[in-house]
Amino acid sequence: MERIKTHRELKVYKKSFEVAMKIFVLSRSFPKDETYSLTDQIRRSSRSVSSNISEAFRRRKYPKSFVNKLNESEAEAAETQNWLDFAVACQYISQDQYKEFDEEYENIIGMLVNMQRSPEKWSI
Repeated sequence: MERIKTHRELKVYKKSFEVAMKIFVLSRSFPKDETYSLTDQIRRSSRSVSSNISEAFRRRKYPKSFVNKLNESEAEAAETQNWLDFAVACQYISQDQYKEFDEEYENIIGMLVNMQRSPEKWSI
């Protein structure tokens, strides 16, 4: 198996970036009075998932630091799920959209947890 050379090759990075972009597009339809609260928060947390994965990848020579950054990414994914809870409760997104995003974040969280359980597979 060929070694991954950049964070952009990681499946979890690709998925988290893709979902963050979907949230960006979706959040364009949120009410203007949510611009500095829900819209800003959900965009920030969704983008932080892939950002923390990028940082983690560059820290993989230090397993504890690597795992810590992956844990931060996991926490940002959970925060995004929380903002999605608000978005559906406020009826800014449909139940179907909510379910789709929630499942995608559960999948991302699962990948992050698996990486945290086996940091030696990623070390350099």
